[in-house]
Amino acid sequence: MQLVVGRIVRPHGIRGELVVEVRTDDPELRLAPGAVLATDPAGAGPLAISQTRWHSGRLLASFRGVEDRDQAEHLRGTLLLVDSADLEEIADPDEFRDHQLIGLAVVGPGGELVGEVADVLHHGQDLLVVAGAGQRSGTEILVPFVAAIVPEVNLEAGRLVIDPPTGLLDPDTAV
Repeated sequence: MQLVVGRIVRPHGIRGELVVEVRTDDPELRLAPGAVLATDPAGAGPLAISQTRWHSGRLLASFRGVEDRDQAEHLRGTLLLVDSADLEEIADPDEFRDHQLIGLAVVGPGGELVGEVADVLHHGQDLLVVAGAGQRSGTEILVPFVAAIVPEVNLEAGRLVIDPPTGLLDPDTAV
């Protein structure tokens, strides 16, 4: 599975440097000089990073073979990708990458199907976006990704168990 680690926003200056929107929690590793990244569209790459630097809170990157602003302009909007199989293992068994969670079945404590993880949001508190199933079909449920509410994640079985507080799945029952 290809994972997006950055998006080329626009050229910076006249020597081929580009502004990269970082979409990884570890840019020093994923977007380091020497890294070779696949691209979307595929015809734009692969791209090899020759140099990076931070400027006014933005990552600026130079790529081998991109020598001037005209060449850089052709890369505008290009997504920078890594293969999930190339990522190192996570040491903590209670940590997961977003792509591991997306697509998992979400079941209640009694085994009833609640829905499927459609996305993971990171806004101070990690939230699972669950696409409801059955009578909840067509609804989006935001589930805080904390051990008290998500006591079990079983990647091999393709599911996670939630123990929702009153009102989380049905706001009309909230006190």
